[in-house]
Amino acid sequence: MKKFGLYGGLFLLMVIWGFNVIAIKLLVTEFTPIMIQSVRIFSASLVVFAVLLIAKDLRKLSRKEANYTIFGAVTGVVGHHSLLAIGLTDTSASNAGLILGLVPLMTALFAVLFLKERMTFLKASGILLALIGVSFVVLSGGDGLGSASSGDLYVFLSVTAQAVSFIFIKKGTETMSSRLMTGWMLLAGSSTLFIIGLIVEPQGSSALQEATWTMWLIFAVSAVFATGLGHMFYNKAIYHIGPGEAAVFNNLTPFFALLGAAIFLSEPIGWKQVIGFVLIVVGVMLGTGTVDYIMKRRERRYTSLQSYPRMRG
Repeated sequence: MKKFGLYGGLFLLMVIWGFNVIAIKLLVTEFTPIMIQSVRIFSASLVVFAVLLIAKDLRKLSRKEANYTIFGAVTGVVGHHSLLAIGLTDTSASNAGLILGLVPLMTALFAVLFLKERMTFLKASGILLALIGVSFVVLSGGDGLGSASSGDLYVFLSVTAQAVSFIFIKKGTETMSSRLMTGWMLLAGSSTLFIIGLIVEPQGSSALQEATWTMWLIFAVSAVFATGLGHMFYNKAIYHIGPGEAAVFNNLTPFFALLGAAIFLSEPIGWKQVIGFVLIVVGVMLGTGTVDYIMKRRERRYTSLQSYPRMRG
């Protein structure tokens, strides 16, 4: 029952994360992108710190932990969220959702480059398939390279930034809890984004005062559930069922982003995006070791069944 609850929670979280792409698209259309991201992430950090206080897990960081947290905040918060917001001002939510589906694969690639994990044939095949899938996505608006928007490039760079941040998070969480590091990263990153927003978007603060209650409701759901509570629940799921099983659910996020874009934004979904979606999902499952994990797990189950004593006739 406990695992069933985690699986159900993960499925719901993938729905929320998929629809969160649509929420951010709406927010960056209504507000200036960097300013609204800074306020949204700061709100999420307050949720995380509230949980840290309740769990009595809040403490100062050592110098080494602080360094990993700062680098994680620069790449995973400032880099990822600013590039994503800017990208969404110039591309569709459906394209962004599909490209964001590359995050697990890019993380696996950087683990090979920086953490000395082994590159296998399956990983290489997955990376190639996913990149072909992305090419279908970014070219879905036309007939050639000229149809690829700068927004798609910014979203891809945001994926790269987040994947790099996971390297620092992996190092940092060797001595501190993931939610403690997440809280400090969100706080430091959102504060930096706010300062950047004041400089490059001087009109951003005034736009915050003119929003409708509907936009603030979308903002609250995105900040609290998708970013704040969502990431903490995902980390908890990884702890209980392992990264292999949890990663399987990640492939649902691009699907719900596509679905949400079609339902809430009336974005047309073309055949190139569908092919891109399939290639990205298959590529991610191969490249992150998900397929290998599933095959090994089935092999273990088969072996255990074979070891049972057989009934004699």
